[in-house]
Amino acid sequence: MVRGYLPVINTLAKGLDIRLGHRVTKIARRYNGVKVTVENGRSFVADAAIVAAPLGVLKAKAITFEPKLPEWKETAIADLGIGIENKIVLHFEKVFWPNVEFLGVVADTSYGCSYFLNLHKATGHSVLVYMPAGQLAKDIEKMSDEAAANFAYIQLKRILPNASAPIQYLVSHWGTDVDSLGSYSYDTVGKSHDLYERLRIPVDNLFFAGEATSSNFPGSVHGAFSTGLMAAEDCRMRVLERYGELDLFQPVMGEEASVSVPLLISRL
Repeated sequence: MVRGYLPVINTLAKGLDIRLGHRVTKIARRYNGVKVTVENGRSFVADAAIVAAPLGVLKAKAITFEPKLPEWKETAIADLGIGIENKIVLHFEKVFWPNVEFLGVVADTSYGCSYFLNLHKATGHSVLVYMPAGQLAKDIEKMSDEAAANFAYIQLKRILPNASAPIQYLVSHWGTDVDSLGSYSYDTVGKSHDLYERLRIPVDNLFFAGEATSSNFPGSVHGAFSTGLMAAEDCRMRVLERYGELDLFQPVMGEEASVSVPLLISRL
């Protein structure tokens, strides 16, 4: 994605009323609809809802479900793993590294192993992205952005001793970002792979989407996108069953202030 995902998001969001700054705290489901409450106390009501919150948010119980989700659903949330892989973007004045896709960092233990992604090969910009994962990524998140960038630069100098210092840097914090609390899901040792499917299965008029609900492509954007399409179609069919033929190309939900807005798109 040479220009990043923003052009994709903007295209998908065209014509929709996306409510930013509306962090959901509670989802109440009833036979005849759902009520979604956000952090500032405002509520939205709808016939059905699609939950595409990241697995880390669900595991942290940042959203209260009323009534509680079934035990099989809560077990799927608990048993799927949530991993961390951060990005430390280093922008250099000029390219001094070989024209390869990756530069690997080899260490005595798995803790120290990581790699640099060469963005120059794809974009033409003199940028390397350090990709620490696991416990190393968690420990780096405890550092300041400046210290994290310096750590990445030290790792680079282990590979290329004559590396020049970066002129700019950008650091992600997926593990501590309250809107993600992790990067993406993984299969935990000894647990069934069908946990992804269990997380996807609807509960009454609640439908679930996101990379952690994709059996075939977990941990990926295309996995998240495909489950979003499935959840939207399942939701559409449920509304059709209840109301018959409707113009469902403009799904809406009502707000207490009588403003109708389309269903939100997950930022994932």
